[in-house]
Amino acid sequence: MPYEPRKEDRFTVGLWCTAYGGREVFGREVRPPLDPMENIRGLAACGCYGFNFHDDDLIPFGASPADTDRLIKQTLTVMRDAGIVNAMVTCNMFEHPVFKDGALTSNDGRVRAYARQKAMRAIDIGAQLGASVYVMWGGREGLEVEASKNPIDAIKRYRDGVEFLAHYIKDNGYGMVVAIEPKPNEPRGDIFLPTAGHVLGFIATLDPAIRDIVGVNPEIQHSRMSGLNTVHDLAQCLEAGKLFHADLGAQKPARYDQDLRFGAEDLKETFFIVKLLEDNHWPGTRAFDVKPYRQDQADEVWDLVRGCIRSYLILREKVAVFNADQEIQQLLGALRVEHPAGEHLTAKQLQAERFDPDLLSARKLGYQRLDQLTFELLAGVR
Repeated sequence: MPYEPRKEDRFTVGLWCTAYGGREVFGREVRPPLDPMENIRGLAACGCYGFNFHDDDLIPFGASPADTDRLIKQTLTVMRDAGIVNAMVTCNMFEHPVFKDGALTSNDGRVRAYARQKAMRAIDIGAQLGASVYVMWGGREGLEVEASKNPIDAIKRYRDGVEFLAHYIKDNGYGMVVAIEPKPNEPRGDIFLPTAGHVLGFIATLDPAIRDIVGVNPEIQHSRMSGLNTVHDLAQCLEAGKLFHADLGAQKPARYDQDLRFGAEDLKETFFIVKLLEDNHWPGTRAFDVKPYRQDQADEVWDLVRGCIRSYLILREKVAVFNADQEIQQLLGALRVEHPAGEHLTAKQLQAERFDPDLLSARKLGYQRLDQLTFELLAGVR
């Protein structure tokens, strides 16, 4: 059948996505709890290459060491039998009341120490399950009352926490990379490191001994919440060699974090995200961070997963059509004009160069035609 996933497509989904019971600010859960082992089996049945998880998605908060070991062994058995891997692990440092005013950036040093301890435990669990990426989402690393935190102190604490955990990964030979996930707001009024650009700047200040294993996990929804161009967000991380993970989904701009099915909004921008990843042969997983509608029945959460996968594969096929379309490629080719001397003119040569700005500005670019052809291709009439 067309648009059926293969393992080499490397599609992954977070356990928190399909386990989402529909609880939100104004309403309680509408679906029964989903057992983590059944969750993993369900993702495998949908054709997923792997799954992602928070520590608390798999191991109940406060579980004893014996129960933790038992659940890890059970998970490894399910993974083997279902033919699925663990691709990414992250730590829930946002749900328990202890983190109500931050984790790694809390004003309380005891909370910061506990956050590091919990994160190390999550990393240990992920290492046992084979995770290659540790995502750090600082959902509570922010504030509502500006006077409550000195932002400079908060960033320093954040840096200390990231460096501590990155060193822990390296010192233990886990082979993981760290991907920091930016978000502008929600659940905090303002979250530190709100965009991919902020994270890239932050990484440049880290200890050089661990800087190589720290990158970015941009999320489409979070970029759109900021009103940013999501393609450019991912592209800047990719160009910097710091796109270590990417959360794919959909979002109406400037809304709360909706986590809609991949492809559900802004078809053109979503197409160019797929094109960016595929044209550059990005080796990372295609990770979906999405949620079922609150109106969905329990079995429809798997429709969400299959829909994300199918949408990506359809758009990947459209990328191949776009790249093979002669008229589109001619228009793109005409846009690229090189200087006869290339890009290596010296300052003295450039000072002596004679340019005709009027002649340069008179060149026809054909953007209207290019955009229309892209629309027609995506609309299925080309």
